[in-house]
Formats: sequence, C-alpha cells, structure tokens
Amino acid sequence: MPTYTGGCHCGRVRFKVSGQINRVLDCNCSICRKKGFLHWIVEPEQFRLLSSPDALSLYEFHTKTAKHYFCPVCGISSYYIPRSHPNMIDVNMRCVDDVNLEELEIELFNGQDWEQARTNLDKK
Repeated sequence: MPTYTGGCHCGRVRFKVSGQINRVLDCNCSICRKKGFLHWIVEPEQFRLLSSPDALSLYEFHTKTAKHYFCPVCGISSYYIPRSHPNMIDVNMRCVDDVNLEELEIELFNGQDWEQARTNLDKK
C-alpha cells in the first residue's frame, strides 16, 4: 500500500497516510469552498499524526460533529474529522507531498445540499 507524507505550510503539522487514492471529493459547502479542501477519506489506521496534537488548533461549528484541525501558525487545515464519516480521517490532498493533483479523478460533492448529498455518498 502506498504511503504518503504531508502537512501544513510552515511544517509544524506533519502526518503520514497510507492507501490507494481512489476517490477525491471537491465539496462546495461554505467551509470547504473557502478552504479549498480536496477530500481523501481514510480509515484511522491509515493515518498517523507525526506532530504533537498540541501543534493543532480546533474549529467546530453547527453540529460540532466535524473536528476541523488546523495549524495556528500558518492557518492551514491538512486534515480533519468529517461530519459525513465521524469515525474516519479526511485528508486534504492539497497538503499531501509529491502528489500531482492533475492526475487524480476529482468528484464534485454538493455540500451546499449536504443532507441529500450525504445520502448518496456511500452508494458509490
């Protein structure tokens, strides 16, 4: 299984993630659109935070199910716990080292209509 490293802009937050990159989602909800997040959702066993958890800040809103972690120094969100899959890790593909985003198949996710889009998410 391929293993990748990644992290924030300043390097304070670093992680390692393993797996086949089969599906990447581009969500148009308010927070994802503003952050430019490209989603790769993985099992927790596939993800390892290399930095101290103390290197992160947390932002929560609405249902507070999603845990939006970010670097308090550079502001980059390299991963988070998604509302759609609260037992998994959502890695920002823009923060993964040495991945050519142009080679990935990116699927649009209509997060503006989250309830309906979430229903269809696991059917694929």
